[in-house]
Formats: sequence, structure tokens, C-alpha cells
Amino acid sequence: MKAIRQLAVHQPAQYLDTEEPVAGPGEVVVQIKAAAINHRDIFVQQGLYPRMKLPVILGSDGAGVVVEAGEGVDNVWKNQEVILNPGLNWGPNPNFYGPDFKILGMPDDGTFAEYVKIEARYLHHKPNHLSFEQAAALPLTGLTAWRALMTRARLQTSHPERVLITGIGGGAALIALQIARAAGAEVWVTSGSDEKLQRAKELGAMGGVIYRDADWPKTLLAQTGGNKGGYFDIIIDSAAGPGFAKLVDVAAPGGRIVFYGGTTGNITDVPPSKVFFKQLNIHGTTMGTDPEFADMVRFVEENQLVPVIDEVMPLAETEQALRKVQSGKQFGKVVLSVS
Repeated sequence: MKAIRQLAVHQPAQYLDTEEPVAGPGEVVVQIKAAAINHRDIFVQQGLYPRMKLPVILGSDGAGVVVEAGEGVDNVWKNQEVILNPGLNWGPNPNFYGPDFKILGMPDDGTFAEYVKIEARYLHHKPNHLSFEQAAALPLTGLTAWRALMTRARLQTSHPERVLITGIGGGAALIALQIARAAGAEVWVTSGSDEKLQRAKELGAMGGVIYRDADWPKTLLAQTGGNKGGYFDIIIDSAAGPGFAKLVDVAAPGGRIVFYGGTTGNITDVPPSKVFFKQLNIHGTTMGTDPEFADMVRFVEENQLVPVIDEVMPLAETEQALRKVQSGKQFGKVVLSVS
């Protein structure tokens, strides 16, 4: 089969021939129809994870058709259209993953291949309203956004809450916008470009600001009402860094700030008094449990949500796709057409 292998750190991903996987007990083989790029794939290329294991087939997100079921797997899965939960072996504690937790695509071979082997318990039926490309764009970022909003921030659906999502344009931020809107929240965003702000409005955002503007908190609060209740009940962030202090400024008393990334570095210059006098709740999160994944897929299907795709590229052009995502210029997921 054809697959994308990362042979060594700081090397381009290679489009190569490799052996097809064989399902063992409790496992299935899925013919991958589409896969999606995540920043995780770039971080594997850069060797940023502990206990790196290379070479490996990259890719965490995938959708396809079950073509082989191993011993002990219900044959009902054969020929089913599925998406894969890439978070493996979370463990018994829903609050924190256990020591055996891992993500598909390193150390285990991932989805940038014509076939992938995975335990059947991580299969979920593909929502019928989604194409394979759209479904492939969902798993990792959808799970991250769902846990951030629903588990960590405890988004309330009984009354509208005001949500701020930073860095709109990335896959997790966009699906967080879609989930929050479908749950009845009022959503605002930040971005590095006016074009992305406009596209976010087309997806249901009330408005937003350019985060490069030094006074963006003041501008944003002027739009939302400022001291007249314009602060944010929930803030979903992926940047952290020095700008995190501004999130504290725009958070409502008793608000919840959840972050799942640190693309701009360490959090600095946050006055403790602003946190404790406001009674703020600050949470870190990453990935999620299999029940959360199932809940997320069910919510997407019930609300007919469609992940935003920037571009679909052939598997052979994965290295170019990785560099596009690394540039940060995309709006939505970059998806690979596999078979």
C-alpha cells in the first residue's frame, strides 16, 4: 500500500510503498478514504514529543470503510463507513489520561495510508450527512473542542452564554465555534486577519477583533457592551503566551478560561489579583475520552454540523499539505484524499 512515512526528525515526509496491516484479535483494518492534517503531525516531524518512535506512518484523523475484522470483533463492522477516535488507552479516570495514553500517528502507525489497523473499540459510525473528507476533518480537533467547551468549561445550554474563541481559522477553533453556536451560545472571535473574521461571521460569530491590535480587549468590549455585561463567560484559547493576560481582562466574573495550546509561548504577566478577585476558573485540556468522542459525534450528527475544509489534496502531496498548515494561512482543515 501507499503511505506517508516519517523516517527521521527534521526530514520531509516520504510517500512510500509499505506492507498492508493485518487485523489481530480485537482489531480491524480500515481502508482510509480521507485523512486530515493536524499540527501534531508537524510536531512529530520536529521531534517535539517525549519518547519519539520513528519511522512511523503519520496521521491521527481518518475516515474510511472497515475491510477486515480480527478475532473477537463483531462482523457487523465489516463494510461500515467509520471515523476513528485517535485517542487510544485514555484509562479509567475521566479527569486525566493514564500512563498508557497515546494518539494515533506516533508511536502507532497512523492514517496517512491506504489502510490502517486499529482496535475496534475506537470505531464510530460516520455521520451520514458528512462526506469522507468532511468526516476526516472532525476527530482530533472536534474532540479537543468538545471537551474544552462541554467538559472543562461546562457550557450551559439552559441560557445563552457569551463565548470568545481566539485564533479563528484553525480546525479546533472553527469546530468550537460551530459547536458553541449550535448549543445556543453567543460567540465572538479573534483573528490575525479581517478576512478570517468575516468568514467566522458567516459561520455564526457575532463579531471579532484583530488580536495584533494592542487595544483589542477595549475594542471588543466596546462591541459587546463593556461594563454593561459585555464580558465573556467562556474563553477558548490555543495561544497562551503573553497575550493570555488580556483574556483575564475580558473574562466575566466567575468566568471560565480553557486553553489547549501554547503557540505563542509561556503565560506571563497575569496579575494574580485579577484572577482571584474575579473568581476565575482556568483550565488546561487536551484530547478527551471515548465517551466524549461519542457525544461529540452524536452532537455533530444531530445538529448537522459540517467541519470547515480549506483544501483537499492528494495523499502524494502530504509534505506540501504539512507546510501549508505550518504557515497558518489556511481557514479550516487541510484534508488528504487517500482512496
